[in-house]
Amino acid sequence: MATPLLEMQDISKRFPGVQALDQVSFDLYPGEVHALVGENGAGKSTLMKILSGVYQPDSGTIIFDQAPVNLTSPHQAQRLGISTIYQEFNLVSTLSVAENICLGDEPNMVGPLLVNWGAMRQRARLALTLLRADFDVDTLVEELSMAQQQIVEIAKALERKARLVIMDEPTAALTGAETDTLFDVIRSLRQRGLGVIYISHRLEEITEIADRVTVLRDGHVVGTKALDEVTLPTIVRMMIGRDIDQQFPVPARKRGKPALSVRNLSRRGVLDNVSFDVYSGEIVGLAGLVGSGRTDLAQAIFGVQRADEGTIEVDGQPLSKASPVQAIRLGIGLAPEDRKNGGLVLSLPVSENITLASLDKLFSSPLIIHRREKLIAEKYVEELRIATPDVGRETLTLSGGSQQKVVLSKWLLRDAKMLILDEPTRGIDVGAKLEIYRLMDELATRGVAILMISSDLPEILGMSDRILVMHEGKIVGELDRNAATEEKVMMFATGVYANG
Repeated sequence: MATPLLEMQDISKRFPGVQALDQVSFDLYPGEVHALVGENGAGKSTLMKILSGVYQPDSGTIIFDQAPVNLTSPHQAQRLGISTIYQEFNLVSTLSVAENICLGDEPNMVGPLLVNWGAMRQRARLALTLLRADFDVDTLVEELSMAQQQIVEIAKALERKARLVIMDEPTAALTGAETDTLFDVIRSLRQRGLGVIYISHRLEEITEIADRVTVLRDGHVVGTKALDEVTLPTIVRMMIGRDIDQQFPVPARKRGKPALSVRNLSRRGVLDNVSFDVYSGEIVGLAGLVGSGRTDLAQAIFGVQRADEGTIEVDGQPLSKASPVQAIRLGIGLAPEDRKNGGLVLSLPVSENITLASLDKLFSSPLIIHRREKLIAEKYVEELRIATPDVGRETLTLSGGSQQKVVLSKWLLRDAKMLILDEPTRGIDVGAKLEIYRLMDELATRGVAILMISSDLPEILGMSDRILVMHEGKIVGELDRNAATEEKVMMFATGVYANG
């Protein structure tokens, strides 16, 4: 039987007031892709930070390559052959591919100040060849696609003789085609005998790429299973501790009058004569490939981008001046794709983020009454089940799911009639996804109109009353919930056919 490349035995770690890990054991074999899953707060990040040398465990043993190791720093972990590729890449965008791959370990000619550029390019080309990548090593990283940048990160790990690669949410910003490319790269790593620890909230990916899966919950190992002997519902049950009878709510919504009417909206090079309606009490899914114009459309409606032509009406009132201020006053709320940079002020407490869009409605005096603000925020924290010790906690400390609920709370407090939700569950664990789906259904049932942009086809199919599909800046198809399939949506999204 093969010898494990890595053994983590009875690892425990406690932070003030929180037992993050409690006697967690995990192993990895050479040439294996081992998935690590669990809800936010389950302990995945803490366990991997211990393995990468960021944290030291309170107790337990780590055995790497059959020898006990004491990982006191990330540099030591890298020297041993343990590399971590984070969701936010650790690349210098203004440097070339070759410079990034060899950064900190540049080949020298004579002294330390004289770089052997030829040797650097050769080493970089060799690392990329191992990954079957064919882009030029002199290309600046800022000119690469997200998938290519991902490959540069992996090439950098190979250049440093990595034997174990940790991938944290590696497909979060990738298209379907880019994800397929990444999976091919991971399979090549497996064939070369490297061990890969794969962390993702996208459970359908786990079944495609992983050999085994370990589930964490509340700092404990719930179980480790081979992927050929476990189903997705079983993994979900292990993660959240209960069965899921219905992932998507069964809609009992009633469509009312038009809440949003868009006519002939155009923006040169981005949007081409876009017209559609969203009615109160319905969820309209907006599908399409990355670059099809979905986010541009959302930003044009909300006034972040200016359209060249066309009209927008909210509840029959024209949106004459394209600006977020007027959009908000007419009752539009936007939960952007990048909620951390566009939807929240992470350094502010939860309470201030919730009231941020409603200060003019809540407080007649320029002096904010903090007690009232606190009571309002506590109401939404309770109703939406936002996981935070108190409303004074910095929003930065919340999980992705709770941060998204804070964004939604901001618009609920504003009493928005029309919500635009751009990738509402991206980077959110399965339990929080169910909460977001339940909340969306409740809002639509109460008469709120929702335009939901999503790259997750099951989510589009499961949550939408109607589905609009974009291709090259146009709406090329409309599908009723009962007639929609993944195949039909993709045929529209790829431009194979369009509604006449």
